[in-house]
Amino acid sequence: MMAAPIRLNVNGATRLVEAAPGSSLLSLLRDDLGLTGAHYGCGHGACGACYVLIDRRAVPACVTSVEHAAGKEIVTVEGLAQGDVLHPVQQAFLEEDAMQCGACTSGMVIATVALLEHTPHPDEDEIRAALAPHLCRCGIYGRVIRAVKRAAR
Repeated sequence: MMAAPIRLNVNGATRLVEAAPGSSLLSLLRDDLGLTGAHYGCGHGACGACYVLIDRRAVPACVTSVEHAAGKEIVTVEGLAQGDVLHPVQQAFLEEDAMQCGACTSGMVIATVALLEHTPHPDEDEIRAALAPHLCRCGIYGRVIRAVKRAAR
């Protein structure tokens, strides 16, 4: 099928892109827009590595079509910081050393931002539930939970 022009709002900027019907948002973000913070993991929306915010909800970009994202507010991990000032969640992950290989980090940061948007002071069970879809090969879940708690403060 032929690529069609689609208007996307990514990290506060309107972008006119061309995408074949059914193209994944993750591929477009990484390959066409150079936003490589969201990682390809499983390709089925089951590992959490590719999460982005769409209208303030954390969603897997690998199984989200570009058409579905059209007209919605998309925020990637790159769009969280304000210039040189990290988003409080990014800062908390840094301060708690809540990253190791980095494959899961951007997805967990995005999930944390969405969690704190809807539940500003989550308890540990709420944190674990929000991060349940995210797989970490390095097993740094304890540091991630501390980072979420720090960001909530």
